[in-house]
Amino acid sequence: MTALLHLAARSAWNRRFVLGLVVLSIALSTFLLLGIERLRQDLRANFAQAVSGTDLIVGARTGPVQLLLYAVFRIGNATNNIRYSSAEAIAQHRGVAWMVPLSLGDSHRGFAVLGTTTGYFEHFRHGQKQRLVLAQGKPFEALYDTVVGAEVARRLGYTLGQRIVLSHGDGAMAANDHADKPFTIVGILAPTGTPVDRTVHISLQAMEAIHLDWMAGAPLPGQAVSAEQAAQRDLTPRTITAALIGLKSRAAVFAVQRDVAAFRAEPLLAILPGVALDELWDVVGLGERGLQAMSALVATVSLAGLVAVILAGLNERRRELAILRAVGAGPRQMLALLAAEGLLVTGAGVALGALACWGTVALAGGWVQAQFGITLQLLSPGYAEWRLMAAVLAGGLLASLVPGWRAYRLSLSDGLSPRI
Repeated sequence: MTALLHLAARSAWNRRFVLGLVVLSIALSTFLLLGIERLRQDLRANFAQAVSGTDLIVGARTGPVQLLLYAVFRIGNATNNIRYSSAEAIAQHRGVAWMVPLSLGDSHRGFAVLGTTTGYFEHFRHGQKQRLVLAQGKPFEALYDTVVGAEVARRLGYTLGQRIVLSHGDGAMAANDHADKPFTIVGILAPTGTPVDRTVHISLQAMEAIHLDWMAGAPLPGQAVSAEQAAQRDLTPRTITAALIGLKSRAAVFAVQRDVAAFRAEPLLAILPGVALDELWDVVGLGERGLQAMSALVATVSLAGLVAVILAGLNERRRELAILRAVGAGPRQMLALLAAEGLLVTGAGVALGALACWGTVALAGGWVQAQFGITLQLLSPGYAEWRLMAAVLAGGLLASLVPGWRAYRLSLSDGLSPRI
């Protein structure tokens, strides 16, 4: 068997240029298969770790997935706000342990601005119920204090004590800047790998203060309120975007959810984050399967190329195969020789594709994290990756049996005296 593999390797090396192209093709298909699988797993892990320890998310009555996306992942916009008094009433429910209000809508140089309370730093959990940790500074205390996420500080080069200006809405228009009410960075959060890293945190009162002289998304002409004047006003928030709810007992989750749905003051929706995530994966599952199908198609085309190359080379190798038959090699050994050759080529392509995949994760992981907020983990191959690589290898072996069977049927005399 060792001699057969050695002979197959030498034979493949003699046709290294053509087979090298096949190896690159198989490597590309393996890279796509493993890359999509790695991205799929890490994307799910990032979404799942974005919020933990929160039993319910309460917002205006809309779709559960939409509420989850804008309340946790800062994607999209709320169809409507809810009254802060309603959130406070829910916080008084006998089954509720804590409530953290969230107010969204503004931005800072492309990053979301979140108005909340100091309870956010106490109760919010991510990953395996990990608390938020301040890498530097402290939570906001004064009206115009702000705590920025790790990625905001890193990408914009912010340090403690710097002053920043927030923008109304998405900040597309410079005229929408709240330049008259600058904020001072008093804290920088440690990295979490969640949307928290890409968020600027201020107090609910500060969110109210910067909008005192605004209405319907535009500043009121001639009614500017200075930062000092705003500090003297009643800054009790009137509306918020959503609220995170923690319960005294997980057993009460459905009872509280029903009570929120039956809330009479205004129509509200309470969702379970885990259930909403499952719905989200149902929505994007078709796209996942489409990408996997495209990668599998690329792998199939690559293996078809392997068959075509070996078959095309059979006519040139008839005399070589006939000589092997003449010195004692049987038809089964010819079949095994070409199968081993195909398996070696496939194995080289799979190994090259796997190395390219992990090399890309190692080199581009930081860039992907900075640009898209997705943490790519450089891990040893798991069950799914091994299964994909084994499938490509098995496909290569089966594909190489086609030219092997053709060589098996070639007669000795046909090889020694080929027709012209």
